[in-house]
Amino acid sequence: MSKIDILAFGAHPDDVELGAGGILAKHARAGFKTAICDLTYAELSSNGTVENRQIEAERAGEALGLTSRYCLGFPDRGLIGTKEQLLMITQIIRQLKPKIIFSPYFKDRHPDHVACNQLVKEAVFDAGIQKIITPGNEEIHRVSKVFHYFINDLADADVIVDIGSVYQQKIAAFKAYKSQFGQQENNAITPLNKPNFFGMIEGRDRLWGQQIGVTYGEALVSARPISLGYLL
Repeated sequence: MSKIDILAFGAHPDDVELGAGGILAKHARAGFKTAICDLTYAELSSNGTVENRQIEAERAGEALGLTSRYCLGFPDRGLIGTKEQLLMITQIIRQLKPKIIFSPYFKDRHPDHVACNQLVKEAVFDAGIQKIITPGNEEIHRVSKVFHYFINDLADADVIVDIGSVYQQKIAAFKAYKSQFGQQENNAITPLNKPNFFGMIEGRDRLWGQQIGVTYGEALVSARPISLGYLL
């Protein structure tokens, strides 16, 4: 595996795209190596199949210019923090050696998103502990920064990134998940495929953009103070 600059974790394929797709696309366009690691195949989703969702995830990753994408295959609604789950996340962090990690916001309404946040938090810590041995005997790795992106919620942001130049890529990644966000025959009605869902996402991106004087933005939260050498 090649080293990655930004590694974004999501509980399900499409989580990262909704909350940080623009940021990943912008950094990929600038030459940084980006990756997504989905913890589950989202096999309990009301619509679509695992096989189709993986095809959609691949297309979404292409739209964002990802270097790579992974799925650890944990059970959907089964992110219970077993030793095996934690070790697998720790291993992929050590293998990819990211400088920055993204995980979902820690107060999201979906329990799997909150569980993903907690698992990644623990794995980031464990990745730097010498006496924790991963299956491939990977070297320890210490992540420089961890940020949390929003999926279902709004809160005060610590960082807002201008994503106007890559917004069409975010939309393309969003639209790749036709099984989840599209109005298809025989689909169950969910909050995700109601007509106003994309309007909500776009409105939120416009709101954050407005806060920094641009058209579209994506917001991140840091649980720790952000280090700056100088203000100017």
